[in-house]
Amino acid sequence: GCGAISKKRINKSSIKADVNTFMINWHKAAAEANYKNYFKALDSSSIYIGTAAEETWTKKDFAKFSKPYFDKGKAWNFKTLDRNIFIANSGEFVWFNERLRTWMGTCRGSGVLEKINNNWVIKQYVLSVLIPNNDIQKVIKAKQKNDAIFLKQFKN
Repeated sequence: GCGAISKKRINKSSIKADVNTFMINWHKAAAEANYKNYFKALDSSSIYIGTAAEETWTKKDFAKFSKPYFDKGKAWNFKTLDRNIFIANSGEFVWFNERLRTWMGTCRGSGVLEKINNNWVIKQYVLSVLIPNNDIQKVIKAKQKNDAIFLKQFKN
């Protein structure tokens, strides 16, 4: 019919396998301090959101910040505990969350990938430290001073 859009069949299990491999290789590049492979995985417009309030990095700024660690041969080694992957109907975007074992203890990574020219790239990645509910009061107290300093830049 007029203006009908053909619905492309996507193979979800194949996409999930590809994304899993992509993410495993990305984390492996950091563990091996492979700067080229690590940053090749990030799209030119990607954002990396770290654990500190001020860490909302462009690819360029994150690469500049990270380079000395990679140059020393010691970046970071995140071990994936589990990962959940969700796929857009087009098959061109995925979003995921993963739990990680890191030097900071257990963390969560979450992100968005886009398939561009048949390759997955990271559009956004967010790293957060997992805090047990029973420990949250201690964490709130520990970060009060830095929160107050950080919040001064906002009007509300």
